[in-house]
Amino acid sequence: MRNSSQDPFWTACRMKGQLAIGFALLALGLCGSWLGAQNQKTVVIHAGQLFDGKSDRLASNQVIVIQGERIAEVGPAASVKIPAGAQEIDLGTGTVLPGLIEGHNHMFKSMQQPGDDEGKLSTPFSTILASVNARVDLESGFTTARDLTSGGTADVDLRNAINQGIIPGPRMRVATAGLRGSIAGPHYFHLVDSPWEGRKEVRIQLKNGADFIKIYAAGIVGNAAIGHGAPQMTLEEEQAIVDEAHRQGVRVACTAHAGIAVRQSLQAGCDSLELVTDIDPETVRMVVDKGIYMTFGLLRNKANGEKQNFPMAELSKNSFQRALKAGVKIAFAANASGLHGSQSGPYHGEEAAELALMVEYGMTPLQAIRSATSVGAENIGWPDRVGAIEKGKYADFVGVSGDPSKDVSELQRVKFVMKGGQVVRNELKGSGASASRR
Repeated sequence: MRNSSQDPFWTACRMKGQLAIGFALLALGLCGSWLGAQNQKTVVIHAGQLFDGKSDRLASNQVIVIQGERIAEVGPAASVKIPAGAQEIDLGTGTVLPGLIEGHNHMFKSMQQPGDDEGKLSTPFSTILASVNARVDLESGFTTARDLTSGGTADVDLRNAINQGIIPGPRMRVATAGLRGSIAGPHYFHLVDSPWEGRKEVRIQLKNGADFIKIYAAGIVGNAAIGHGAPQMTLEEEQAIVDEAHRQGVRVACTAHAGIAVRQSLQAGCDSLELVTDIDPETVRMVVDKGIYMTFGLLRNKANGEKQNFPMAELSKNSFQRALKAGVKIAFAANASGLHGSQSGPYHGEEAAELALMVEYGMTPLQAIRSATSVGAENIGWPDRVGAIEKGKYADFVGVSGDPSKDVSELQRVKFVMKGGQVVRNELKGSGASASRR
């Protein structure tokens, strides 16, 4: 048989193939360069008022220079030089703030259809709903969200699809399958029945793509012997999970609504206490001493209390005020339940209503906004990326017509959203602001 490497026909084919590959690589290179240039385009935002996410006041007549996805410069219009050829977006007298951060979110727990009890919808259908929830959240101004378990790895796929630009949505931090220690917990959490099982599950979830670990430590309703907030796992199990997560370099969020479970989660070393409902003064002092973050979900507690005939709203309000007075680092969390038509609010796209209740319970408007910006960024481990309008951070912004430092409900009427330098929506044009100028 003739050696094909010496056959003129095969030699020609190889040469043509190599030439085609060369052209393809050249084209890809040129395309990549073009895309890189497009991604690095310069955009300038003119803001009548600006809240940087950290300060105690709004700054007037500010300019933000964006290079690609990041903030290149920010400051007073008189001192910031506008690069030649930049696209300019004038938001008139509007107020610009950092993109909002939802600290406790469930994209997949939609509760959207009759019979959808604790996530029993099929994974494909839940994923479709989650993609809708993600888009609605982004459009309402939440450019970052931390999802505290999808029950599997669908949240990883959702996060990756958003990052790849396949679907619109917030930047996401995901937990994959949460961990529980009792058959009484949510069925879509993985059951852990020993410290070593807990360590194993941490490794599995991280291998599956989790950004952090979620523990379901206790619900509000407990047992007759212990009362509400009875722990769902032993201290040894919870300690093993937290220790393994920290050993792997990731944070641990622990849903501990009340009682012994809260104190056990503190002892175990959790980085945040989620959806706290009832916490006593002594435990609050422990939280402050340890520098741990807390989230509340006040609107959901209020709705659930009315539905269950249990004083959740009163307990939640008292605990929030206790934590606020003591100086606890409170991060924003709405714990949205789905779209309109679901069983109880707040709904995806309407999470900002939580800010108004936080103000009603004692926060200043800017304290509440910081909980959803700079404090929220620290809580999820991204203070270097999001949560403030500073050089080097992602160009994630929201804009409103009025002054949210006086009326925080303005953030329920977001008019402008930008994520990573890309405009998601802009309705400030109709109030005297031009879309762009040269």
